[in-house]
Amino acid sequence: MVSRMFRMETGVDKERHRLLRARLRAANAEASAALREMRGTPLEQEEPLGVWVIGDAGELVGGLTGHTWGRWLHVGLLWVAEEFRGAGVGGRLLAEAERVAVERGCRNSRLETWDFQAPAFYRQQGYDVVCVIPDYPEGHKEFTLTKRLG
Repeated sequence: MVSRMFRMETGVDKERHRLLRARLRAANAEASAALREMRGTPLEQEEPLGVWVIGDAGELVGGLTGHTWGRWLHVGLLWVAEEFRGAGVGGRLLAEAERVAVERGCRNSRLETWDFQAPAFYRQQGYDVVCVIPDYPEGHKEFTLTKRLG
């Protein structure tokens, strides 16, 4: 018999986070079995992606991190040093990540950015706004953008 008693806890717990992620992935894999067979895509197979720009002295000039999953590239972070902004470095980082993603079988890309970051930059790179969340954080907007690759 399953106990119906429980207690709530709060706080950061890396081991519980790892366990939660593993259990959610297992549930997603089971639920998406039919879709995987139809499309031939292992949805549970997330692969990290990183692209780096290194200066002459070995310093980090820019970088992009994200992952590919379910035939999508998800850009998590993109940063370019102040002195290199406006020189095409960000566009080249994004283009290289998209190239790698296409090699991995991705057909689309997605990312999130805020109004105080770079929505106009991403639109210039061919991304379309698909969602705007007002007041996140308060007084600002978060944008979700996508792009068809290939």
